[in-house]
Amino acid sequence: MQPEVRAVHADPVRDPWRPAMRAALAEAAEAARAGEIPVGAVVLDASGTELARARNEREATHDPTAHAEVLALRRAAAVRGEWRLTGCTLVVTLEPCPMCAGALTQSRVERVVYGARDPKAGAAGSQWDLLRDRRLNHRAEVVEGVLAPESTALLDAFFTATR
Repeated sequence: MQPEVRAVHADPVRDPWRPAMRAALAEAAEAARAGEIPVGAVVLDASGTELARARNEREATHDPTAHAEVLALRRAAAVRGEWRLTGCTLVVTLEPCPMCAGALTQSRVERVVYGARDPKAGAAGSQWDLLRDRRLNHRAEVVEGVLAPESTALLDAFFTATR
């Protein structure tokens, strides 16, 4: 049985996830320039080496599952040559939705680090907490709030411009 997993709030000064979040923010900015909702994700292996990165591509691919998290997981699995991403961390600019939380659980990632909360569709503590649901076969550590102001500003600017 796995120990209880709690939310961890990022330390704004000494946060080790900031470089990866900056890479995810760069992906999110590219998504915005392409007319996609600006979400970016990076997968790191246990040593902190980047395995994959992605941004939302739903509009470009006409694929409702082309969220940054899902695409990054697919690419990381291809790099590793297996679907289990045990020991890996996914860093993403926006709290994962239920679909992405399900994919993260199925991939067995160890940790999910996110920037902005999603009060409408967040599945890592805002609306649901699928990543830490004790009824599921795997639970991930969740670190929230890493570079949250930057993530929120990118989303707010995008939605202001498109509405």
